[in-house]
Amino acid sequence: MTDQLLLVVCAATPLRRIGDLLDLLQPRWQITVLATPAAASWPFLDGVAERTGRPLLHRMPLPDEPWPALAPDAVLVAPATFNTLNKWATGVSDNLAVGLLNEYLSGDVPIVAAVHVKPELAAHPAFAANLAVLRTAGVRLADSRPFTWQAAIDLLP
Repeated sequence: MTDQLLLVVCAATPLRRIGDLLDLLQPRWQITVLATPAAASWPFLDGVAERTGRPLLHRMPLPDEPWPALAPDAVLVAPATFNTLNKWATGVSDNLAVGLLNEYLSGDVPIVAAVHVKPELAAHPAFAANLAVLRTAGVRLADSRPFTWQAAIDLLP
């Protein structure tokens, strides 16, 4: 049986290569992709639902729509942007992606985040503290330079 992976994607340049990430993950994982609002509009996600066999999630369901059945064995946030990491660390839940990340943070599902933040933003005084909050909560952070999908995959259970 294949393990279930919730893949949260943010709007950053590595998203252009999501096909490469799916190639690396699919032998082991059944993947559900959840896009942040900014990422949801990027054309690189076209075809993801067909490729994974699961709907691409990107917003809260409307009142007459079913809630997606999610029971991931792990969560991967890749690429994880400055905006998403800071919202998540401070408990902001203003979209489906960070809302679910906040819910999983208090549980026992392993979470890995592939940090993709430009140096100018990484130097922001709040950023290091917010990464420390996520680490303390058990999030495994892959902060490789140059950015690679493999650095994050290596941290998955």
